[in-house]
Amino acid sequence: MLQNLSIQNYALIERLEIAFSNGFTVITGETGAGKSILLGALGLLIGKRADPNVLMDKQNKCIVEGSFDIGNLGLRDYFIANDLDFETISILRREIIPSGRSRAFVNDTPVNLDVLKKLGERLLDIHSQHQTLMLNNVQFQLEVLDGFINQPNLLQNYRVSFKKYESNRRQLEQLIHKNTEAKKDEDYIRFQYNELESANLNTEATDELIEKEKFLTHAEEVITEISHANQILSEDDLSVTSQINKTVSGLQRIAKFFQPVKQLLERLDNLQIEIKDIATEIEYALNGITFNPNELEEITSKLDNVYRLQQKYGLKSVDSLIELRDNFAEKLENSISLKEEIEALSEKNVLFKKDIEKLAGQLHDNRKMHARLFEQSIIKVLIQLGMIDAALTINVNKQETYSEHGFDEILFLFNANKGGTPNEISKIASGGELSRLMLAIKSLVSKENFLPTVIFDEIDAGVSGEIAGKVGNILNNMSKSHQLIAISHLPQIASKANTHLLVSKHDDNGQTHSQINLLDHAGRVDEIAKMMSNEKVSQSAIATAKELLKQV
Repeated sequence: MLQNLSIQNYALIERLEIAFSNGFTVITGETGAGKSILLGALGLLIGKRADPNVLMDKQNKCIVEGSFDIGNLGLRDYFIANDLDFETISILRREIIPSGRSRAFVNDTPVNLDVLKKLGERLLDIHSQHQTLMLNNVQFQLEVLDGFINQPNLLQNYRVSFKKYESNRRQLEQLIHKNTEAKKDEDYIRFQYNELESANLNTEATDELIEKEKFLTHAEEVITEISHANQILSEDDLSVTSQINKTVSGLQRIAKFFQPVKQLLERLDNLQIEIKDIATEIEYALNGITFNPNELEEITSKLDNVYRLQQKYGLKSVDSLIELRDNFAEKLENSISLKEEIEALSEKNVLFKKDIEKLAGQLHDNRKMHARLFEQSIIKVLIQLGMIDAALTINVNKQETYSEHGFDEILFLFNANKGGTPNEISKIASGGELSRLMLAIKSLVSKENFLPTVIFDEIDAGVSGEIAGKVGNILNNMSKSHQLIAISHLPQIASKANTHLLVSKHDDNGQTHSQINLLDHAGRVDEIAKMMSNEKVSQSAIATAKELLKQV
């Protein structure tokens, strides 16, 4: 429940401290005194948009702070999940600085507005004229019915399954789109891959082909020169080998007569061995040479294909071509993998669809069953509010598409007059009828949901007299299960409250200020009497005020 509210530098409020009690608190005051300002300030605590124009003093910041008893609201997990300090009495604070920026805090920890808003929704339910207009919204009508049914586990189970289904469906759509785009290029990628694969690319083999091409291109010249060398070294009497042999023989004959020749013979022996070895190698090379013009043509063709591929793909090496080929292979493999993923997700999609169909069906049946009870319950309250001929029909229509709420569209058909045909609320209900219908709904839904604090902004619009007293009784009854705060201008409603706050304004050095005071019994008698009077408060009005207060 809301325990205290502190407001500084907001609209007509310079500084204000308000303590709130359990039960039913009414806030009254003249038009323009600042009752709606309180709602605006509370709205800041639950994440409403901050407007720098609300600053009373444009040079200083605005601070709105509220303390809440949250010990029995099951919010500990929310605090832990958002890294907040959990306190039984927690403080929400909102600041608006002159530049227009705003800051939010929970127990002095800075938070973003989304965290504040979700927490605020669990603490306050502010009903305003705007929310009455929301009765025309089919989404709001669905939420109202679910609020009355108050079986959050069923809806939560559906939403968990729906979230899985939606996540899987979006992923499947993305993969299908990706596969469609990939298929556009797949044939061309496959052609390129086949082209590179058929080239049997190998860096070492290509280097060998290059060397062999060089040889075959100059094969005749090689054979000629090798043959000539062979001939010079060993093939005739004038060969190098023959001449060295003759030289060795001649020097051996004179070696015993001329000592220096012996050293020369040793050197010639070494030279003779080396020349013979070279001659043998040359002869072996000559005998091993084969020359096939067709082979040269084949090698040239293979190398031309490699050079063509390099030029085609703008690459300078065989290694780069091999890397490109492998990339194409990976893309083709991924395409196969993508199809397998699509098949797997499609199977999951069928299973998830069955889950949400089953749970949405349970939601549908549950809503249809409770819709009749909700209709009857609302009519009972409307009869108390003087709408004895009111009729309400709640249609639960199955749609083809699914949302986070199931596949239902809820439509309230209402008629306030005898003999009339129920129709859409937006087409038939007046402002006062809307207010009473909303009060009836709130009295049922709030009771089911056990909201800690419900705030009504002029829920009495369009009602008066005896009906106003019945509105007050309903509000008083609602306050027995949780804290209720109502802004009202009707004495019949004000008299039903447990606590009465009076908003007033005064001028101070040409500046208008709003203030709020807690009324004692005498103050309540005086205020309620003023609400029933024109200019002068009569004794009969005072007597009536006292009588109204006795009826609580």
